[in-house]
Amino acid sequence: MNKHHAPSIGTLLRDWRQRRRFSQLDLALEAEISQKHLSFIESGRSRPSREMVLLLAEHLTVPLRERNALFLAAGYAPIYLERSLEDPTLKAARSAIDLILKGHEPYPALAVDRHWTLLAANGAVTRLLGLVADAELLRPPVNVLRLSLHPQGLAPFIVNYGEWRDHLLARLRQQVRATADGTLGALLGELSDYPQPGGAAKGHHDIEAEAGIVVPMQLRLGDAVLSLISTTTVFGTPVDITLSELALETFFPADAATAEALHALAAPGG
Repeated sequence: MNKHHAPSIGTLLRDWRQRRRFSQLDLALEAEISQKHLSFIESGRSRPSREMVLLLAEHLTVPLRERNALFLAAGYAPIYLERSLEDPTLKAARSAIDLILKGHEPYPALAVDRHWTLLAANGAVTRLLGLVADAELLRPPVNVLRLSLHPQGLAPFIVNYGEWRDHLLARLRQQVRATADGTLGALLGELSDYPQPGGAAKGHHDIEAEAGIVVPMQLRLGDAVLSLISTTTVFGTPVDITLSELALETFFPADAATAEALHALAAPGG
């Protein structure tokens, strides 16, 4: 009976190197080590020091969560902590997030984790979520990509659904390639299978979509069509897994009519 063996540190490093499309020589030059030494590490003939694991992980831009897995595979204790946003030690970060979300009113802004789970949102997002027909989609944990593209979510109200869908799926594909996260891969498969709402404009999956050009989300709200463009903000050089995987998605009006409509919605009785 075969026993399951966890991948060795050499195997994991080789997998990340190949995922980043580096040759052994490329990575050795980047890390300023000999190709022979790297070859010995990957083949298991040499055990890397903790410092070497960290050096190679940095040059391979391995996410912090996966860096902990590298340390464990090499026989070392993980060095990156993962704490809840409610942890007192992250109070300053949580305050900064809340300040950004509130300060972005009356325009939508939200915070998500690595799997696009909704962590926090401002009042503008809450108002727009009133369009969602299926209450199950709003039951925590809420996945914002599922909420956007699901036929019972915001999809029926997105005028340029095909274009917006291609934009989101392109971003998700890039994340899957960068992180090798199985949960994200499963989410990509699920979202790709969703049917397009009747009458939705067809998308055009092309090089530009993959490149992440600015694509507005055009959302029908009553008789008006809101045109919103999004930006993503992440914490710089975080040493905590939670913060490293957190992103702030902020939406801006693409035209004056959208700005006026969002201000009106935020007004008392709006």
